[in-house]
Parts: sequence; structure tokens; C-alpha cells
Amino acid sequence: MDLELEGKRCVVLGGSRGIGRAIALGLAAEGADVAVCARGADVRGRNALHEVEGALQAHGRRVHVRPCDLGDAASMAAFLDGVRQAFGGVDVLVHNASALALGPSLADFEASLQLDVLAAARACSQVIPWMKAAGGGSIVLVASISGLEASPGPDFGYASAKAALIAYAKKLSIYHGPDRIRANAIAPGSVEFEGGLWDRVRRQDPPRYEAVRGTIPWGRMGTLQEIADVAVFLASPRSGWVTGACVPVDGGQHKGMR
Repeated sequence: MDLELEGKRCVVLGGSRGIGRAIALGLAAEGADVAVCARGADVRGRNALHEVEGALQAHGRRVHVRPCDLGDAASMAAFLDGVRQAFGGVDVLVHNASALALGPSLADFEASLQLDVLAAARACSQVIPWMKAAGGGSIVLVASISGLEASPGPDFGYASAKAALIAYAKKLSIYHGPDRIRANAIAPGSVEFEGGLWDRVRRQDPPRYEAVRGTIPWGRMGTLQEIADVAVFLASPRSGWVTGACVPVDGGQHKGMR
């Protein structure tokens, strides 16, 4: 299937590692121009940005990669303005950044709201007028099945933030439907990749890993490619009649009716 993404101008916020990186590379593989930002404050962050920049450039499309603290409103606004200057506009916005604050404290709550929710809202507020002027666009918010179904864990802020993203996508879809701007969320389940959360849990806490894996009907954790494929499809014109949806990508891990 041709996803009709050739030449589309795409932004992935939080795109240097994990799910965000896989989505950015998936968009580039379909012929899109791709801009990526992520924190680059330490050597690991700078190396990740440099690596994803090279991987994107290998697809032969325009690439714009910059370090950016998405929790800082001015930093993100400057990054997005830079994308507009480099690409001439934005057709697709993917918000993947997360504080991954999984504890029960108010600090975890504040971190989740700031990076998971408010950064998404600020980015949409800046980019939507550009999409309207261009005749439409697509927004994909990366949520989680934690926003669909309560787990026994103490991740109050994280789960609340992911639920908020799902609601925000629905509201955007209704309000901006007349502008031909689509907004959808995806809700990944437990995804395992090198250096990621579940990779660490598998090595450090095998009983917990096996307990979670046992809740997945497919009997395994998900892969980055499986998440990215759904996000890229939702970003593309080929999903043009899909808006306001939350698509779980979890191998049946969450059990709620939706």
C-alpha cells in the first residue's frame, strides 16, 4: 500500500530513541521529510540524536534534527519555528515525548503533566494554524494502554497523563474536523527493545517481567516496528477517514471494552 507520504513534512517530538525513533524512520522510509527533536543535554542524548540523523539521511529526504527540552516552552517553540523555516510547513505532528514518571508522588504527576500533556498541547497550538493554512494535517499522540485500563501499579500521574492525551486527541478531532485536521492517539502495550524499560526489567526483575508477559494473549512483548507501523498509517492520508480514535497496539494486553 502506498501511504501517500511522499514529500509530507513530518515532526516527531521525542524521536531519538525507542518508539519515537521507529516512527521517524518509518515516515522517512515512506518518502516523508522528517524533523526530530529530543533532549541532548548529555553524551548519550547527543549520540542518539546524531545516530538518528544519519539513519534518516540515508533515506534521501530532507532532515531536521535538533536537541530540544520539550518541557521548556520557549525551547520547543524555537524548534518548531526552525522546522517551519526548513520545510516550509508541517503536515504531520507526532508527539511521543514522555517523562516516564511511574511513581506515586506529586513530582511524578507534575513531570507527566508537563512533558506528556502540556508539551503536546503547546505543540498542537503552534502547529495547527500552519496546518489550517495548508488545508489540513494529521496529529498522532502516543499514549499508552495505561490510559485505558488501570493497572495495580502506583503510576498515578503517568496513567492520568496518557488518559488525558486520548481525550485531547478526541477533542482536537471534533473541533478541527472542519479544518481537515485529523487527530488520533495510539496506546502501545508493553514494548521491549534494547535499553528500554522492559529490557531492563527482564534482566533485573525476571518474575515481574514474566508476570506482565503472562497477561499478553500473544505471549510476548511488542516490538518497536509494530508500534511504528500503526502510527505511520494513522499519520498518512490513507487513514483519511480515521480521526478521534485511540488505537491500542498491545497484542490484546488490555482487557477493557472500548
